[in-house]
Amino acid sequence: DYCNNYFAVFTMWFALAVEMSGLLHSSYLIQMLVVKLSGQEVKSREAPRTAFQSFFFWFRCLASLAILCFCFAVTFVALFNGQTTMWEGVPASVALVIFLILMTIVGMLEGM
Repeated sequence: DYCNNYFAVFTMWFALAVEMSGLLHSSYLIQMLVVKLSGQEVKSREAPRTAFQSFFFWFRCLASLAILCFCFAVTFVALFNGQTTMWEGVPASVALVIFLILMTIVGMLEGM
């Protein structure tokens, strides 16, 4: 219904390619953690994964987590080495706190 022009079709295919790549699969780990902590079970209408599907899923989750950790490491090193555009008088620890607060806000906005 909403893919009634080429830009919408391109956007949909691009989003499906990102999902297929597994780049954002680390969010599934957070979902699983929250479900475990709540004591609930996930109700799914999908059939259980085959061995290959499970391997492929967990591989993408681990690859996504590795990319996420690398990105955080690069960002933290840049913050503490003063290689950012943060104002001169702001200490690295305050810049890190500001970064984490802004990332939390962006994460909450993505979930809305």
